[in-house]
Amino acid sequence: MHVHILGICGSFMGGIAAIANSLGHKVTGSDTNVYPPMSTQLEQLGIELTVGFDTKQFDPIPDMVIIGNAMSRGNPAVEYLLDRNLRYTSGPQWLLDNLLTDRWVIAASGTHGKTTTSSMIAWILEDVGLNPGFLIGGVPENFGISARIGGSPFFVIEADEYDSAFFDKRSKFVHYRPRTLVMNNLEFDHADIFENLDAIKKQFHHLVRCVASNGLIISPLNDTNLEAVLHQGCWSDTQKVGDSEASDWRTELISPDGSQFTVLQNNNVVGSVNWGLIGDHNVSNAIMAIAAAHHAGVQTHDAIDALTRFQNVKRRMEVKGKVAEVTVYDDFAHHPTAILTTLAGLRNKVGDAKIIAILEPRSNTMKMGVHKETLANSWQQANEVFLFEPASVDWSMQELVVNSIAPVHLHKDTDSIVKAVVEQAQPGDQILVMSNGGFNGIHQSLLTALSTKFND
Repeated sequence: MHVHILGICGSFMGGIAAIANSLGHKVTGSDTNVYPPMSTQLEQLGIELTVGFDTKQFDPIPDMVIIGNAMSRGNPAVEYLLDRNLRYTSGPQWLLDNLLTDRWVIAASGTHGKTTTSSMIAWILEDVGLNPGFLIGGVPENFGISARIGGSPFFVIEADEYDSAFFDKRSKFVHYRPRTLVMNNLEFDHADIFENLDAIKKQFHHLVRCVASNGLIISPLNDTNLEAVLHQGCWSDTQKVGDSEASDWRTELISPDGSQFTVLQNNNVVGSVNWGLIGDHNVSNAIMAIAAAHHAGVQTHDAIDALTRFQNVKRRMEVKGKVAEVTVYDDFAHHPTAILTTLAGLRNKVGDAKIIAILEPRSNTMKMGVHKETLANSWQQANEVFLFEPASVDWSMQELVVNSIAPVHLHKDTDSIVKAVVEQAQPGDQILVMSNGGFNGIHQSLLTALSTKFND
């Protein structure tokens, strides 16, 4: 078939494109926000990409149009296909119809950690020779791609609670029907989609309803929001991950930065992980992944061994470069909790070194000001904060300057951020860029300017 994808450069839809391509379909697509790593992946797959939504992209008419959830009524491509009654579906529904029905689906859900946890699970299964399929909202460094069909019954998927399409407002994950379900955590997010926290809990319970009685749900011991979801009704086996002896799975830190930790299963020490990642959040992701892989038949000691070779995901504390001992990192953090944990992990790693945090509040939830009360407290591990203030923001960010202990500087363009940061940067500084978008290529701009400063 000829499959055309609207919104193809999103992390999920780019993965759908890779899978459709592997299934032998001719794949084309269009989008407006085109930047790595997804644009690079599509180029490597030889997928024809149209920039923008001009209706000429429907010549010739495709056999099926897969519509990303960023597409809405009024978009010229959407109106064109509706007016002409072209065949269309959502990405999650297409995935279920064409791939997931006969697979053992291992799904990683939660407000935070979905991408990393699903990447860890996929790598553990790969490392023990199980050749899993996967679709992940990022590019795991161990694989270099965000999605593949795989050669075994196992399929690992990042289970996103965001809606499926303009015509299907259910969360994506209700289409996946997992046999193994990880629920990492649950907080309020995606305020452009969900009215309140209870609306998100409702979608999570829809997901719980889809897990068979012989399946397994893995969740934290102390997450009150997820406990509330499970108390609405649960028909599957459950396992708990936590920091007490009441947990089925838990960890004990060997190194404060999380680079080494011990794994306990039913209060018995089964091994320790010594790896390249840092942060309590990644330790939590790891124990979830070990538990999920165990349900799929992987011995715990083999899972622990596999994680020593886990290389993380692009845009998760990814080192973009180092100039004169100034390190520039790229991270996807865009929620106060993620910002807090990311900075805490970096602080534990670098000790007293100066951390300069650069943040783009790009998500719709951020722009709406939903997190403005907690945002200033999220970056206090940084020595200095540079905050991009987009024109589209619906509230004044000046109050963040007043409420923050760490000095905050507001900027309306990335060029001025680069100039200000580079002027003060000294050897040993850690520059952490946090955004869930391309951020106007600020990472390379920083490295270029740093090179000019220190090498001239």
